[in-house]
Amino acid sequence: MKVSSISLEYVSESDAEALAELRVLAMRESLELVGRFDPERARNRLLLGFTEAFTRHIIYERRRVGFVVVRPHSDGLLLDHLYLHPDAQGQGVGSAVLLIIFSEADRSRQSIRVCALKGSKANQFYTRNGFTFVEEGEWDNYYVRPSSGVP
Repeated sequence: MKVSSISLEYVSESDAEALAELRVLAMRESLELVGRFDPERARNRLLLGFTEAFTRHIIYERRRVGFVVVRPHSDGLLLDHLYLHPDAQGQGVGSAVLLIIFSEADRSRQSIRVCALKGSKANQFYTRNGFTFVEEGEWDNYYVRPSSGVP
């Protein structure tokens, strides 16, 4: 998939509820695998930290298929959320989104941190796309992707 077939558009405050519902849909399988599926908790985690300035829709073939949240972090950027509708998963969309995020981070010479629920397919996705495992928590694994230093 070409990165040019993907675009990112900033969201508005009125998109928050729909994004929370998409998060529940996208995370359901992973959360069920570890016995932690609670749709209300999944919705609330997004809504409590929602900041439209850091949140963008993922547009593929002129359709909104997901969203990504990248926010400042103490030593770079935090990839706080990256969710795709199940119908858009497995097509290279997520990897293409990461290439866009990597390019933005590299221009500002910032590393990117991300966490993934233990047992989730997201762990393999992030390592396959250039993140390195750095730490294990109770429920999550933590990864970093250093800046390439190329602006």
